[in-house]
Amino acid sequence: MFVFAMLSMACKTTVNAQNHSKTQDVNALLEKRYQSLLDYPIDSLGFPRSMSLKTGVVKKVPSKDWTSGFFVGNLWQIYQLTGDSRFKERAAVWNAFMEKEKLNNHSHDVGFKIFCSFGKGLEVENNPKYKAVVIKSAETLITRFNKKVGSIRSWDFNKDIWEFPVIIDNMMNLELLFEASKFSGDAKYKKIAIQHANTTLKNHFRKDGSTYHVVVYDTITGVAKNKITFQGFKDDSSWARGQSWAVYGFTMCYRYTKDAAYLKQAEATAKYFINHKNMPEDGIPYWDFNDTSIPNAPRDASAAAVMASALVELYKYTKDEMYLNYSNKVIHSLSSDKYLLNETVKGPFILDHSTGHLPKNDEIDEPIIYGDYYFLEAIIRKKAL
Repeated sequence: MFVFAMLSMACKTTVNAQNHSKTQDVNALLEKRYQSLLDYPIDSLGFPRSMSLKTGVVKKVPSKDWTSGFFVGNLWQIYQLTGDSRFKERAAVWNAFMEKEKLNNHSHDVGFKIFCSFGKGLEVENNPKYKAVVIKSAETLITRFNKKVGSIRSWDFNKDIWEFPVIIDNMMNLELLFEASKFSGDAKYKKIAIQHANTTLKNHFRKDGSTYHVVVYDTITGVAKNKITFQGFKDDSSWARGQSWAVYGFTMCYRYTKDAAYLKQAEATAKYFINHKNMPEDGIPYWDFNDTSIPNAPRDASAAAVMASALVELYKYTKDEMYLNYSNKVIHSLSSDKYLLNETVKGPFILDHSTGHLPKNDEIDEPIIYGDYYFLEAIIRKKAL
């Protein structure tokens, strides 16, 4: 018995030592990836969006691009994780380049752009100027609201085809409106957010809990007349990141309203996602669950990261261990050398294997900035538990 106990203790010690070594390796690699964000040159017209590992070229975009706020948000979040003031100082510089987007009413993406930058800054410091930017951005966003439809218009392009398109991604922009009502004391922003959420709840979901990508509305009757995709495999398929936007968006709406219908939908879509027959063992989904080339289809680390972050919050409200277990699995997978970029990659990114827009053959299986953003947010949310 004594010998067995000693062997058991020795094995446990060895395993613990190995796990500790792996954790140190991951932490060291993460720190190097964090440093790569500081190494990226300040450029008001060059927000990093994605990167081709084949060519080493970083795709840079101006602040009007829907992804521009994520890099700034990553700097704020790394400051939260490390306490290194260099990230906070750099984030403030990049924030200044984002401010003009508070007036850009050409798409629903003002929420992504402003709340992922200024909103994250407000998690770090109680800055009155940042609050004013959020309120002004909310005022801009609600100009896209149509009372008859009961939704905020997502896109302005393809007007000859789509009368009034609303995408599931638009749920993510409602947080800007909820917070603007808190900061300003004006309930109009929250009321519009709730109307948009209710319209989406009514029209975007299938019986199995999955979501369509795009719903096109008739502006005269307010009726949903087409349910299609733009970034997914086909109109009735389940685009992975769209499912993640839905769970994140409705869980967030529950936070502000405590409407049980929102929580119910978030759970239904989360269970569809987690338990799907085509979900890989490591929890990182294929870009679309219905791609006929699975298992040879590209993965989407960004969809996994968005869902991992959403499910930490969903777990807080439901106490269902399934959600936390999946989130932990994803964080663990994304922290492995399969997904973490190694130190030889010279670009301001953390993760590999995200897929942006496969139907357009754009940003396929490469580092994309919003994958990093929600990965960092998932880690921070998990620590807060």
